[in-house]
Amino acid sequence: MSRRNLENVAEAYRVAKRRLPPSVYYSLLAGVERGTTRESNADAFDQIGIIPRLGDLGADHDQSTTVMGQQVAMPVVISPTGTQAIEPAGEVAVARAAKKAGILQGLSTFASRSIEDVVHANDKTFFQLYWFGRHEDIEARVERARAAGAVALAVTLDWALTHRADWGRPPIPSNMGLRTILSNAPEGLRRPGWVWRFLKSGGLPRLEAPNARSAGDAASPPLSSVFTLLASTPPPTWEEIRWLRQIWGNDRPFMVKGVMHPDDARHAVDIGATAISVSNHGGNNLDTTPASIRALPAVVDAVGSQVEVVMDGGIRRGTDVVKALALGAKAVMIGRPYLMALAAGGERGVTQILAALHDGIHETLLGLGKPSVHDLIPSDVLLPDGFAIRDFPK
Repeated sequence: MSRRNLENVAEAYRVAKRRLPPSVYYSLLAGVERGTTRESNADAFDQIGIIPRLGDLGADHDQSTTVMGQQVAMPVVISPTGTQAIEPAGEVAVARAAKKAGILQGLSTFASRSIEDVVHANDKTFFQLYWFGRHEDIEARVERARAAGAVALAVTLDWALTHRADWGRPPIPSNMGLRTILSNAPEGLRRPGWVWRFLKSGGLPRLEAPNARSAGDAASPPLSSVFTLLASTPPPTWEEIRWLRQIWGNDRPFMVKGVMHPDDARHAVDIGATAISVSNHGGNNLDTTPASIRALPAVVDAVGSQVEVVMDGGIRRGTDVVKALALGAKAVMIGRPYLMALAAGGERGVTQILAALHDGIHETLLGLGKPSVHDLIPSDVLLPDGFAIRDFPK
């Protein structure tokens, strides 16, 4: 485990690449096809300018806010991502770091640790649901999340199941049996420290999805079988999403994740969503989808007065957070930054990256002369002509 301090997300990437077996690192990097959307999510923030102010800037800069009914210390949310078995404690390590930072955490249906374990580590945890299987299976997963103490439910709708990547994408084995171990032995020999950490903790990563159990299941299904079931289940209709919202509870926070078009944002409001995530799945859905930040202003204009709008994709530093908030987001979600930090330094690494984001937000508020994140407005940033998407296909 690296003992060096992670001062920024770029450093977390570098350390993670050195520590992880190559196939694990590139699975974490992810993206599809050419990776255009994955890269443009982050690059788009570099096109947004900020103009610092001078004099009478004040010393206090409040970052606290509420997201999905939870009071949080800063407007950064741990985005739900698939299995985090890149470090023995996985999602529980992330949960402990998020709790120390006072922020909200999302837990994926494809997580490697159970909703019960993660809520125990951080009581500000919401559950993210993929739509697959029978209605009774979906309802069972929702009921389990509610019983475990999840504070909100998010349904992810933006997945076309594209899996090709120009740099190659390693297959997900169904288990860590002898054949899998032998076929991956050369990579393990290149990163013996990573393998040793798992062996010390009781064994190699378990490639299972404990939160994806169907009704009546006692055992956790392998990730590979869950992906197969997801691919064979028709996408939900808006009326089915309305049903999902009702079984979760009309008085409980409910997010629709993956919105890039204002019309879809309006549909989400119509079925009773209390929050939406402007997201292109981190570039893991359809490549050449525009950067999330470019779609944000139009979505905010369409529904921002009716629901919380959260932006997900491309956040790498505190200035990025401030830019998204100035364009109307209530908060941002992060994925790869904390995953790379987890791989680089475990719970301690995630804590350091969250602290770096907090410091970056503080510094940017100070430079802009804003006493609070709630004081940010669109005129605080400079957008190049044509940056914000306004003409959407019908």
